[in-house]
Amino acid sequence: MSQVGRASKHLKGKVEEEQTCPVPQEEEEEVRVLTLPLQAHHAMEKMEEFVYKVWEGRWRVIPYDVLPDWLKDNDYLLHGHRPPMPSFRACFKSIFRIHTETGNIWTHLLGFVLFLFLGILTMLRPNMYFMAPLQEKVVFGMFFLGAVLCLSFSWLFHTVYCHSEKVSRTFSKLDYSGIALLIMGSFVPWLYYSFYCSPQPRLIYLSIVCVLGISAIIVAQWDRFATPKHRQTRAGVFLGLGLSGVVPTMHFTIAEGFVKATTVGQMGWFFLMAVMYITGAGLYAARIPERFFPGKFDIWFQSHQIFHVLVVAAAFVHFYGVSNLQEFRYGLEGGCTDDSLL
Repeated sequence: MSQVGRASKHLKGKVEEEQTCPVPQEEEEEVRVLTLPLQAHHAMEKMEEFVYKVWEGRWRVIPYDVLPDWLKDNDYLLHGHRPPMPSFRACFKSIFRIHTETGNIWTHLLGFVLFLFLGILTMLRPNMYFMAPLQEKVVFGMFFLGAVLCLSFSWLFHTVYCHSEKVSRTFSKLDYSGIALLIMGSFVPWLYYSFYCSPQPRLIYLSIVCVLGISAIIVAQWDRFATPKHRQTRAGVFLGLGLSGVVPTMHFTIAEGFVKATTVGQMGWFFLMAVMYITGAGLYAARIPERFFPGKFDIWFQSHQIFHVLVVAAAFVHFYGVSNLQEFRYGLEGGCTDDSLL
């Protein structure tokens, strides 16, 4: 064999040896380290592309089973969910898109606008309708403040809770606090006019409802309170707060008589309001009707939407009943003799 042939064979063998020999561990780790920045770079590019699409409103609804855990709430709503949107602009633009939260947003957004204008009109109406203008404006103001805050916190929560887990947790606490404020605010004018001539019981009941309401707000700050596991707990807390009105209702009915309670006391309207609240909370806790027809109420007529509609309707019923109570007291010019009006 010639010298050139031997050199060629030696070189070929060396190449084959380098190909078959494993790469040292240090070199493998170096290669791996070099590829990690590239992987991170590609991941960032994909994330930027996703954010851009969301920002431009080019996202699509997704099914329940691909949602991240922090967005999973009602497993009977199978389709039409928004994906996570790390952009407040995209969240607010989604108000005008069709998805599982569209009805929840608009039911309380419209209710918020209606109660805001109703509250302004009530607060600005002439003082001749009030016996103690400043005091009674504060009484009605607390009701409207509770209603406006409840409805505004609610539609904001349903709009932005898909932004991130932190934003979802923060606005859910505001949402539940708003419900407690609405219940507290609803009690104030009713107790004020029902026990108009009994200042001591009025003060006691107002103090109790304020303590219970503040307690409900404190409980709502617990992170686990907003989880699907505690849906029944949430409903129970607010039902308990609302049902605390049973005691002053029985007190008034026993003290004044059933006829006076249902006519002068407007108990019929308050009973209707209570039925609406309890029905809505019960449907929300039991997730009816979607529980019996999974996937059929993903967009419209789901339990949460029905609950929202009943809350707004009950608030209007409550305002009507309290207004009648106020007119009755105004007819007596602040007095407590009402036999001629029965």
